[in-house]
Amino acid sequence: MTDSPPIRVLLVDDEPLARAMLREMLSSDAHVTIVGESCNGREALAAIRVHSPDLIFLDVQMPEVGGFEVLSALGKGPLPYIIFVTAYDQYAVRAFEVQALDYLLKPFDQERFDVSWQRAKAQILRDRNGGGNMDRRILALLEEMKAGNNYLERLVIKTGGRIFFLDTGEIDWIEAEGNYVSVHSAKKSHLLRETISNLEAQLDPKKFVRIHRSAIIRLDFIEELQPWFHGEYRVILQDGTQLTLSRNHREKLQEALGKLP
Repeated sequence: MTDSPPIRVLLVDDEPLARAMLREMLSSDAHVTIVGESCNGREALAAIRVHSPDLIFLDVQMPEVGGFEVLSALGKGPLPYIIFVTAYDQYAVRAFEVQALDYLLKPFDQERFDVSWQRAKAQILRDRNGGGNMDRRILALLEEMKAGNNYLERLVIKTGGRIFFLDTGEIDWIEAEGNYVSVHSAKKSHLLRETISNLEAQLDPKKFVRIHRSAIIRLDFIEELQPWFHGEYRVILQDGTQLTLSRNHREKLQEALGKLP
C-alpha cells in the first residue's frame, strides 16, 4: 500500500461530533487524505463532484437528502466506495443485502472502525490493480432500492439500555416529532431518531399510508372515517385514537381504500 496513492476520503454526517470521531480515527493512517467534510446530502453531492473522493463515510440518516438519496443522485457514472454510517440496524440490513462495501453501526469503537477501514483499504487496492467490482455492487443496490420491494419488515428499538425488534405489522400508527418519530404499538410508544418522510419511504404503501404531515397509519387499524370540515376527515383507529386526514394526503388514502364519499 505504501506505493499506492493516498486514499481520498470524504466524511458526510450531519453530526459534527461524528465527523470529528471519524477524522480522529483516520488520523493515524498515513495512507489517507481527508479531502472534505459535509453536513448534509446536498453538500455531499457538491463535494463529490469537486473532490472525486475514493471513499465516502456516508451517514444514512440526514435531513432532506439522506445517504441513499445521495447515491441515487450520483447516477451511473464512476462511483466512489461507500461505508455507510447508521444509528439503526434496519438501515444496515436494507443497505447490505447486496453486499456493498461495509457499514458502521453507531456508536462504534476504534476496533470496529479499524476492521471496516482495513477492509476498505484492501478492497480499494485490489480494485486499483484491476480486480474489483464495487461499481457493480453499488449499482445493484440502487436497482434494488428502485424496485420498491425492499420495505422494512421490522424496526430496531433502543430503550432503557435494551434493544428489541418490532415487526412493522405491530405498528398501529406513527407520529412526527421534529427529527424524531413516535411509533405507537399496543398502547405503547417508542421514540426513534428518524424523520417521518424517511420512514414513510421505507414502509409498504399497501399497508401504511400517510394521512397528515405528522401522521402515518396502518391501514387495517382504521376503525372509521368521519367527514369533517373543509374536505378533511377524522380517522378513528381501533384503539380510539382520533387523527386528521388532511386534504393534501386524501388522495393517498383514496388510492389505498377506494374513493371516499
